Amino acid sequence: MDVHQSDVLIIGCGIAGASAALQLAQDTQRQITIITRAAEPEESNTRYAQGGIVTLGDDDSAALIAQDVLAAGAGLSLPSAARILAEEGPDLVRRVLVDEVAVPFDRAPDGRLAYGREGAHSRPRVLHVGDATGKAIIQALIAALQKRPNVSIVTGATGVDLITFPHHASDQLTVYEPVTCHGAYVFEHSQSVVRRYLAGVTILAAGGLGRIYRYTTNPEVARGDGLAMAYRAGARVINAEYVQFHPTTFAVPDGDGFLISEAVRGEGGRLFTPDGRHFMDDYAPQWGDLAPRDVVARAIHHEMVEHGYPHVLLDIHSALSPERIRERFPTIHVRCLELGIDITRQPIPVVPAAHYFCGGVWTDEWARTTVGNLYAVGEVACTGVHGANRLASTSLLEGLVWGNRAARDIADRALRPAVGSEDVPCWEEEGLEEEADPALIWRDMRTIQHTMWHYVGLVRSTKRLARALRDLSHLKQDIEDFYRTTRLNDALIGLRHSVQAALVVAVAAQHNRVSRGCHYRDDSKGAGTI
Repeated sequence: MDVHQSDVLIIGCGIAGASAALQLAQDTQRQITIITRAAEPEESNTRYAQGGIVTLGDDDSAALIAQDVLAAGAGLSLPSAARILAEEGPDLVRRVLVDEVAVPFDRAPDGRLAYGREGAHSRPRVLHVGDATGKAIIQALIAALQKRPNVSIVTGATGVDLITFPHHASDQLTVYEPVTCHGAYVFEHSQSVVRRYLAGVTILAAGGLGRIYRYTTNPEVARGDGLAMAYRAGARVINAEYVQFHPTTFAVPDGDGFLISEAVRGEGGRLFTPDGRHFMDDYAPQWGDLAPRDVVARAIHHEMVEHGYPHVLLDIHSALSPERIRERFPTIHVRCLELGIDITRQPIPVVPAAHYFCGGVWTDEWARTTVGNLYAVGEVACTGVHGANRLASTSLLEGLVWGNRAARDIADRALRPAVGSEDVPCWEEEGLEEEADPALIWRDMRTIQHTMWHYVGLVRSTKRLARALRDLSHLKQDIEDFYRTTRLNDALIGLRHSVQAALVVAVAAQHNRVSRGCHYRDDSKGAGTI
């Protein structure tokens, strides 16, 4: 049987999808299916979030949290969304993460929760589990979900396309009805088949798109799958030009670096040029090394371009003792040692890399999209919180808050049964004999990544964006032809998603001539300072 039916289908298993499922599972009559293309349910962007999650610190308030979110968002954050995050988030952190699933957040010597401070925060308010906070959170959430009999987690399952009416409806008369989502066509890796996953409600929680760039902090799963599926389904997408580059990733020539958490600068780390010059006060005297990420990333980029540096240096050993470094940043310490750097006595070579997608599928305050029965939560969604630049450690909190909000909104509605298998056609691959050539897929993916990195990266211009659009448009046509004549596998599906996501970002960047936050054009009439 090629049909799977449930009340709610959740595509993605990071903090947003998992927290939505946990809330929905309270109604034991509601059957929930979570799909993830990873082999393990814990594998998502959430797992790699080092820094922490924002909550209410000492001498703090929801108004101050919202104020910091709005300041970092460069005038584009939605005030009502920032207030929701600030007012509902801390209670959910305490109630869900601390009390219900028992995430082992670090504690002060007196047993109270330990609060860290990160860039552009006015107060210490970030909870952490060493430098592997996201990993601890997602492991706790997955463990809780696995105890719920009405939650099914399907791994090795890639979303191909959302099933929408009228587009996929057997009944042609649905053309007169609003666009609605009824699940997804899903490629199951183990059987190499596409099945119909039908559901009354679908929550898109498929994460970000960092892998469309050559250098990124994101894992392999973050290639724009959710954005591409929603875009093809006709969902409204906004703010796609705002791709945040993390200023500090370990500089690995011609390889994948890894994130050096902003918490390193929060604990006193300072940035220097290779010849020993501290430079951040020149670019952001009011913040110094704790400036917002877009400011720090462009400052590093400018220093590298201006002086030909291969990287800059992040010094933490001058601020903390070796014992404290090993205690606070155990993962970073070990990873750097593996690459020949002892951060207890040497500075870390760092460069910027694509990190977080601030735009995405438009949602209202309850995570509803413009497509009926379709919700979006987490990095794939644009709630308005992040505006033009995300404040550090708010992404996990946003996923928790809007995952919970989507679930509450769904729970307040009557159970909507999934459509029948007779209402949606089967996926057809008859006559397709050609197997996907991995060399072609790899080459095309590298082309996307290099095009985005060089032309739609940290600093953009009219000429670079025009080149990107021309190259990506031609490549998309070739990939679509390849896709329609070749038997599917995960890599080919991902390639199609990635080129679509890249075009969405490039088109948005071309249309926006005003530099703001993490969208910076050096030919903009309104270009701000570095």
